[in-house]
Amino acid sequence: MTALHIPVLLDEVLAALEVGPDRVIIDATFGAGGYTRRFLDAGATVHAFDRDPDAVAAARADTGKWPELDAEPPRLVLHPRRFSEMVEAMAEAGVARVDGVAMDIGVSSMQLDRPERGFAFAAEGPLDMRMAQDGPSAADFVNTAPEAEIADVLFRYGEERQSRRLARAIVAARPLSTTTELAGVVRKALGHRPGAPKDPATRSFQAIRIHVNGELDELEAGLAAAEQLLTSGGRLAVVSFHSLEDRIVKQFLREASGASRSTSRHLPEVAPDSAPTFCRIAKAVRPSDAEVSRNPRARSAILRTATRTSAPHRQRRAA
Repeated sequence: MTALHIPVLLDEVLAALEVGPDRVIIDATFGAGGYTRRFLDAGATVHAFDRDPDAVAAARADTGKWPELDAEPPRLVLHPRRFSEMVEAMAEAGVARVDGVAMDIGVSSMQLDRPERGFAFAAEGPLDMRMAQDGPSAADFVNTAPEAEIADVLFRYGEERQSRRLARAIVAARPLSTTTELAGVVRKALGHRPGAPKDPATRSFQAIRIHVNGELDELEAGLAAAEQLLTSGGRLAVVSFHSLEDRIVKQFLREASGASRSTSRHLPEVAPDSAPTFCRIAKAVRPSDAEVSRNPRARSAILRTATRTSAPHRQRRAA
């Protein structure tokens, strides 16, 4: 059964991108296509990216929902790639500049709601968490990484204050193969009380997922790619769901607008006399109470938007 996915801050994203006929928009995080559908309905041509092969396969199989795939020329082009590869993919498609880039960061509802993908602990599933379904899994990480590395990941990406205690418990419980096994170890180590408002396993699952998928590095590289592709006057809209992501987006826009220098090895180098590459940095937007009532997963969402200037894009640092 296909999980229901409700795009977050949809109307606000459309307004920020000024979507309309003859505009070329990148949906950097296609998922179930909620943003893309509205972009297409507004007359835009969309290049949609997703590193999850299931998302791309589902769209290609549902030709009734996506007739724009077969239009001449096609108004929807699917790219089964990471959004950090936008520049290369658009060059291969013969597109030098785009009018808008939308990014909805993090795990999708389709991934969370399918136990076999191993992203959540509400139902038992394999300890996987891989968005692209390749490379080392979450089980590989928790079963082979040194205790100190596990503690570092839990602290850095999950902001888990008891990361050392939890890492010791994980190592002592190895091997772990399912989501419920890992969640049980976390709850026991942290003294979880049934009925508490937040399950402590949430932070650990977030941290391990971010690490397995390299999500924060991917976000930084994707923002730099968007800067390179957007035409003068083009719009960037980024929806993030937790403080680590939002901090990266906020800092990127500060640096791009000339407010501060880059400190990340992934973000572009900023020369003292560099012209700002983004302007009109809008105040962060959060979902309304009505939207959160309709879609509780929207509760932590933050939208940040900006407009591309005519300045040349900045050169990225070597990794």
